[in-house]
Amino acid sequence: MKRLNYENAIAVTREIYWVGFNDAAAGLHCNPYLLLDGDESIFIDSGSIPDFPKVMRKVIDMTDPDSITHIIAQHQDPDVCGNMAVVEDVIERPDLRIVAHQHTIRLIRHIGLRSEFYAVDHNDFKLTLKSGRVLEFMFTPFLHSPGAIVTYDVKSKSLFTSDIFGAINTDKWSLFASGDFCAPMVPFHQAYMASNRILSKALSRMQERWEIERILPQHGSILEGDDIATAFDFLKALPCGADLTEDV
Repeated sequence: MKRLNYENAIAVTREIYWVGFNDAAAGLHCNPYLLLDGDESIFIDSGSIPDFPKVMRKVIDMTDPDSITHIIAQHQDPDVCGNMAVVEDVIERPDLRIVAHQHTIRLIRHIGLRSEFYAVDHNDFKLTLKSGRVLEFMFTPFLHSPGAIVTYDVKSKSLFTSDIFGAINTDKWSLFASGDFCAPMVPFHQAYMASNRILSKALSRMQERWEIERILPQHGSILEGDDIATAFDFLKALPCGADLTEDV
């Protein structure tokens, strides 16, 4: 396998790029993504304030920030969208829109955003880009946020899953899954997902609705090929959240 240079943006497809960084000390790697579509760019889960300099440098390496028309916040956690107000300052366009579920918008208003919000639940859970490319969204409440969503790029059959399929990598991490990639998902899902009932139902809905060629989580590693079905089956059977708490 070719060794990846995590100091640079890394191509997942010809149009999708990972713009995070390898934080070996953290154990919880955050994965912002950039989708390039002609003269329009979409920034997915832009990241935290501490991550901002490294993430934004990679974005600038790939595209003019003014080409970014939408920032998708799949939930409200600070590691996902804490830097968005600063990102707004770099993107000099008045028509920039923040894409999220209304339950998330209600909370992230408080981080000082100026841009117009695009509530997916008020727009048929779809966003159509200027080229005609369609992004579809699915509401995944309590996985782990009340306003959590996942994002599916119809063209590339790529599913951006936010915290679902996330992992805590206390040992060696790689951007693309290898080895026993399910084991690092256990502590993350057991700590942050509401219950197996809620998780497995959402996973089944994803499989029924979409043909998925890759999974791009906000934490952990990207899944492709046979690893996708393996991960779905594994998480569907995993007790988590309330399943592990006697008092609930």
